[in-house]
Amino acid sequence: MTYDSIIFVRKQKNAKMETKLTLRLKKSVIEKAKEYAHNHSISLSKMVEIYLESVTASREKEVGTTPLVESLSGVIELESDFDYKKEYSNYLTEKYK
Repeated sequence: MTYDSIIFVRKQKNAKMETKLTLRLKKSVIEKAKEYAHNHSISLSKMVEIYLESVTASREKEVGTTPLVESLSGVIELESDFDYKKEYSNYLTEKYK
């Protein structure tokens, strides 16, 4: 495998200093990333920043259980060996005959 280095320099918002990050990536990955960035009019630095923010962000926007779902929970009691995947598959097979 061929590896190449890519250096990102990004000026931080509300900060006067720049932070440098050096990554060692496959050359083919770098080339594809550069092409993607160019086609989407975005810098590689911004792409990496957005990705890293998305994977490290807290799950603040997770949807909680709605009151309706809460009220329906436990309404139906199923046998312990109930195979919902099999039953759903059977349902779809019958529906689309």
